[in-house]
Amino acid sequence: MTVASQVKQSLATLKSAHASLKIYAVQSTDQEAKPVFDEAGRTTGEIINELEQRLKALEFEEPQYQGL
Repeated sequence: MTVASQVKQSLATLKSAHASLKIYAVQSTDQEAKPVFDEAGRTTGEIINELEQRLKALEFEEPQYQGL
């Protein structure tokens, strides 16, 4: 498995976790848990953005990774 495909797989997993955290934040009835889910969602969103930028750099530096 190439580095680019591992990054893409990690991105897919993080996006799934991010979506779950957003759902938990909306559906939670525990008022103490809501801000925790919100913060975790923001943090995973930031990580996703950083990984997407890294993936773009990988694909630019190594054209053979494009579209994998």
